[in-house]
Amino acid sequence: MPTPAIHPRPAASACVFRANAVLLVQRGKPPYSGSWNLPGGSIEPGEKAIEAAAREVLEETGIVCTLHSLAGVNDVILRSADGAITHHYVILAFAGSGDGDPVAASDAQAAEFVSLDDVPNRGLGRRVCAIISAAWLLHSAAQHP
Repeated sequence: MPTPAIHPRPAASACVFRANAVLLVQRGKPPYSGSWNLPGGSIEPGEKAIEAAAREVLEETGIVCTLHSLAGVNDVILRSADGAITHHYVILAFAGSGDGDPVAASDAQAAEFVSLDDVPNRGLGRRVCAIISAAWLLHSAAQHP
């Protein structure tokens, strides 16, 4: 039986800031189960990317957020041991803000606002850290025009 073709899947995530901290979730399901990342997930048919990002934040953390800027794009391409592509996500990451205490839900096993100084200690990928930095600059500029 032939392997089904893998097509890029559109997804959205959010860099939600509260003071000098960003909202992170610890994944509860594969891929990347147990790892820390930005809240996010697939874009549903008919849903705008920025709306998908806000929905995913709410579903995974209970935080209502306001998103305002596209902070970056991250291609996540996963391969099997033999090098075959198993997943390809094109993730649009947005910057914004939110308040309240996050509560892990949906496919997140933990959720918390993490100090920007502590972000490098959470094992995030280089591209995700760069997106968080870009989002912080955009968010700061939006807060202090």
